[in-house]
Amino acid sequence: MAASMARVCRYVLRHMSCVPQTTTFALKCKFHRSASVCNGLLHSLNKRGIVKDSFPDDAVYDRLPRLLQSAAQTVYCGFDPTADSLHVGNLLALIGLLHFRSAGHHVVAVLGGATAQIGDPSGKTSERERLSADVVEENTRRIRDSVHRIVGNHELYFHDASKTLGTVTVLNNLSWYKDWNVVRFLSEAGRHFRMGTMLSRHSVQSRLRSSEGMSLTEFSYQAFQAYDFYHLNQIYACKIQLGGTDQLGNLMTGHDFIHKVNGEEVYGLTLPLVTSSTGDKLGKTAGNAVWLNRDRTSPFELYQFFLRQPDASVERHLKLFTFLTLAEVESLMEQQRADPGKRLAHKRLAAEVTKLVHGKEGLESAKRCTNTLYHSSMQALEEMSDLELQELFREAPFHELLLEPGTTVVDACRRVNAIPEGPKGYRMVSEGAVWLNHKRTDNPEQVLIPKIHILANGLTLLRVGKRNYYIIKWLSL
Repeated sequence: MAASMARVCRYVLRHMSCVPQTTTFALKCKFHRSASVCNGLLHSLNKRGIVKDSFPDDAVYDRLPRLLQSAAQTVYCGFDPTADSLHVGNLLALIGLLHFRSAGHHVVAVLGGATAQIGDPSGKTSERERLSADVVEENTRRIRDSVHRIVGNHELYFHDASKTLGTVTVLNNLSWYKDWNVVRFLSEAGRHFRMGTMLSRHSVQSRLRSSEGMSLTEFSYQAFQAYDFYHLNQIYACKIQLGGTDQLGNLMTGHDFIHKVNGEEVYGLTLPLVTSSTGDKLGKTAGNAVWLNRDRTSPFELYQFFLRQPDASVERHLKLFTFLTLAEVESLMEQQRADPGKRLAHKRLAAEVTKLVHGKEGLESAKRCTNTLYHSSMQALEEMSDLELQELFREAPFHELLLEPGTTVVDACRRVNAIPEGPKGYRMVSEGAVWLNHKRTDNPEQVLIPKIHILANGLTLLRVGKRNYYIIKWLSL
C-alpha cells in the first residue's frame, strides 16, 4: 500500500496543474446530442424526477450517458447505519440503484460501519450523538437484511424477466478501514485533500457559522466518503456514485480525490430529498421518519403513509417510488382525474411501495389491517394474526386469558381492566360504551359465544369508547 501510494504521490505532483475545475449542473432534460442519448437510462431517470443534479456539469450531455450505454457500469450509494432501519428517504436511493440494476448495471450498497461512528454533518445543525461500535454493528446487520429483502422483492415482483439484471453487492466500509490507523490514513490519503476546498463545502460553511461549530471528527467525514469512492473505483471499477442532494459536497470531494490520485473520470448523481406535505425533510434527525423495517413502521402504516399523500404529490411519487412506466402513470392519473373519489392513483402508489418493501404478504397484511380498522370487516379481523393486531393497535394492551365457562362481557372487560370495578363499569357496558369485534354490546351478562364474540383465530378485539382498544387472545378454547 505504501509503495502504491508513493507512485500516486509522484503522479499527483506531475499532474496537479491539470486538474479541471468542476461545478454542478441541474438536469433539465437537455439530452440533445443524439437520439441514443435521448432515449438512455439517465434521460429516463431524469423524466421520472429521480436524478436531480449531476457532477461534473458537462458530463451529463455526452460522457455519462455514453458511458452507461457502452457497457455494464458499477454504481454505488452509501447508507450510514445510524439507526437500526432505513427510512423512506433512503428507499428512493435504493430505487435509484434498482433502476440501474434493471438496465444491466452492477450496483453496490455500502453500509457505513466505519463512517457511522464519525457522523455525516450534511444537513445537520448539530453533531450526531456518538454510537458505540456494538450498536453500529447491530444496525448494520439489520439494514443489510432490509436491503436484501427489498432487492429480492424487486426481483420477484417488479423485474422484467426478459432483461438481464446486474449484480448486487452489499459491503461494510469498516472492512477496509479496520486495519488502518489515523497516522497511516492521514499520511497516505489525507495529503490529497485541500483545506480550502473542504472548507468551501456548504455543509461545512453552515456548521462553521452556527453557535455549536464543527468538530474535527465531522469535518473529516467527507475525506472518508471520498476514500470509499476511491476504494470502490479501484476494486470494483465503480465510476458513478448516487446520493441525496445534501451529499453533493461529499460527491464533489470524492470526484476530486480520485481524479488527483489516478486521473480517472468519475461521476456523481444526486437524488431529490423526500419531504413531508409541509416541505420538511423526512428522516431520522427530523424525527418524522417512515421506516422500512416492520418493527419500526408496520406494512399498514407504510401503506397508509402513501395512501394519504396529497393529491398534488401522488403523480410525482408514482414516478419516484414505483416501477410503473411513465405511460402507465399517465393512464392512472387520467383515471384519477375522471373519478377522483376512487383515489385509484393513491391506492396503486400505496400498494406498489408496500409490496416492494414488505412483499406480497406485507401488502396483504396492510389491506387486512385497513379493512379491519376503516371498514369494520369481520372477515379481515378474523384473518388477522396476533402480530398484525398488535401492529395495528400499537398502543392497545395485549392479554392472553384462559376462557372459563360462563365468561360474560363484563367479566372480560374487568379482567383486562377496560372498565372500572363496581356499578360504574357495569353501567358503561349497559349504556353501549363497549364494542366486541366491531359490534356494540349493551348486555353486561351476555356470555361470550365462539364465532361471535370470539373469532376463529381465538381473538377478541375489545373497544371501550372511541379509541380505547384491548386485544384478548383466548387460550384453551
